[in-house]
Amino acid sequence: MSGRPVAVVTGGAGFIGSHMVDLLLDRGYRVQVVDDLSGGHEANLAHHAGNEGLSLHRVDIRSLKPGNPIFNGCRYVFHFAGIGDIVPSIERPIDYMDINVQGTVRVLECARAAMAKKVVYAASSSCYGLAATPTREDHPISPQYPYALSKYQGEQALFHWGQVYGLPVNSICIFNAYGTRVRTTGAYGAVFGVFFKQKLSGKPYTVVGDGTQSRDFIYATDVACAFLAAAETDIIGERFNVGAGAPQTINRLVELLGGDVLYVPKRPGEPDCTFADIGKITKLLGWRPEVPFEQGVQRMMQQIHHWKDAPLWDPSSIAQATKTWFEYLGDKQVKGAG
Repeated sequence: MSGRPVAVVTGGAGFIGSHMVDLLLDRGYRVQVVDDLSGGHEANLAHHAGNEGLSLHRVDIRSLKPGNPIFNGCRYVFHFAGIGDIVPSIERPIDYMDINVQGTVRVLECARAAMAKKVVYAASSSCYGLAATPTREDHPISPQYPYALSKYQGEQALFHWGQVYGLPVNSICIFNAYGTRVRTTGAYGAVFGVFFKQKLSGKPYTVVGDGTQSRDFIYATDVACAFLAAAETDIIGERFNVGAGAPQTINRLVELLGGDVLYVPKRPGEPDCTFADIGKITKLLGWRPEVPFEQGVQRMMQQIHHWKDAPLWDPSSIAQATKTWFEYLGDKQVKGAG
């Protein structure tokens, strides 16, 4: 065991984090998972039960201090821990800034004290706002809500620690990640959790707008591979966009799932299209997405029972859940630069 390289994965019991754990264990790493299980689930790691290379530490990242033994001897730190969802961030901005920004600083300080060889941060494409497409890494920043701002400021802290303290860092700007174990909370949010529960319940899919809006869906295992590539490279101090580079419409998703549709009002502050320019990461790191959209959806459908306990949304409950969204963003839609 002592000869295996050590990686720390914050949020490693969560959606993308657990896929990162899978990849690292498969590549021979010993993995230390930091997760308070407020959003992640031990079940996401259950298939590794008995694996001596995996340790789960139920810790809130805000409580971390330099010298924490979890980070001892770590080669890489992959930082996924944080809170997501748009509406809760509008309602609870202090929590988002506290966890996603100050929590990130705590992780960075632990990594610095442990002399980690690389920290790779999970950034969000929401920082670009209503962006020109395809979106490059040098696109102007225009967060539309506190979640996007908090993730961007966490990334700024990452690069600042690289600049001031010489901590080797890279950032992966994730577009629309999907896949097995995609998180489902009590908040109205990710389209897959909403649609799968509706399909299981024999209810129509609640499609926002006319369904022609498109998203650059990227499968979780492809995201994990991008993070590992960003860790193992000698390149430092860079942001890399990660998407499939092939946006899919919501109508196409409905077509793959099969079923009836109900349309709900289009939401302000959301782009009609997300589309990652992935030229930088393919050129510099040699990474390319491997899982086609149709195959990824099929993989999820094979495990659709995992969403049996997800909330069931209908137009009325969606209207109530997004009331704050329309209240704060509806009358002052900001156009993204470019």
